[in-house]
Amino acid sequence: MMLFVVSTPIGNLKDITFRAVETLGEVDFIICEDTRVSSHLLNHYQIKKEMISLNAFSEEKKIEYVLGRIRNGEKS
Repeated sequence: MMLFVVSTPIGNLKDITFRAVETLGEVDFIICEDTRVSSHLLNHYQIKKEMISLNAFSEEKKIEYVLGRIRNGEKS
């Protein structure tokens, strides 16, 4: 069971650590607030991963799904 919390840049896409980019490339899926915003960063670094939007509006519907995947051994 593994959950990584990765801080991403607000403005300049280059304001991210190498380790953060490496981690995003190694996980099984990425949980983000807005997939449209996160896709810009992932595309910039050529990272192709499933993204799951999890925010105040979707939390109730998706939290158990996400936690279940993590409990089953997937890395996020």
